[in-house]
Amino acid sequence: MCSSDLARQAADGQQRGVFEVDQERALAELELAWADGGYHGFCAGGGTWSAVSSAGDVLTGETPDALNRKIRAHWQAMQ
Repeated sequence: MCSSDLARQAADGQQRGVFEVDQERALAELELAWADGGYHGFCAGGGTWSAVSSAGDVLTGETPDALNRKIRAHWQAMQ
């Protein structure tokens, strides 16, 4: 779910379930943590979380934590 989906959900007055991730907040935290490391284009939609490296590699995960682990592994491999 990217920003347009989030806006639509907010407009509909829908609330997250107890086990659902606050996608907007999670994307902001991932960007805060990794933007200086060369990662951008953070997005979540259709059950896939993604980011793009400065080299153009697209990294994906099924959860924010899974994406974070992929980014960390990619960053460490580039060091």
